[in-house]
Amino acid sequence: MKAIHYAGETVLTGDAIADALVLYAGALARRETAATVDIPVRYPDGTVDLASVLLGPASQMVAIPEHSDADELVDDALVAWMLRQTKALEDPRPQVASDREGTVIDDFDLP
Repeated sequence: MKAIHYAGETVLTGDAIADALVLYAGALARRETAATVDIPVRYPDGTVDLASVLLGPASQMVAIPEHSDADELVDDALVAWMLRQTKALEDPRPQVASDREGTVIDDFDLP
């Protein structure tokens, strides 16, 4: 399990979830964009619920290992989704060229 320290709060979640969340937050920050993700968290009384985490360019979070006798929180579909989103943000994307008036330039003949 890992404790995520974020916005003055601490939440406990699974290792893979925390790691994917931090990677996704970094990718969003590099693109100067934001997203909200609901992650499963374990409360001190042992109950599990969802926490909504706002990720953006100014997000400052730390995920550190936390000893817990509770079962590891696992959400393979959520982790896979966050990793896909992270990869999509990091892959270069082709851009359509346009002039100052917004006219698409489609003549790519080079001198």
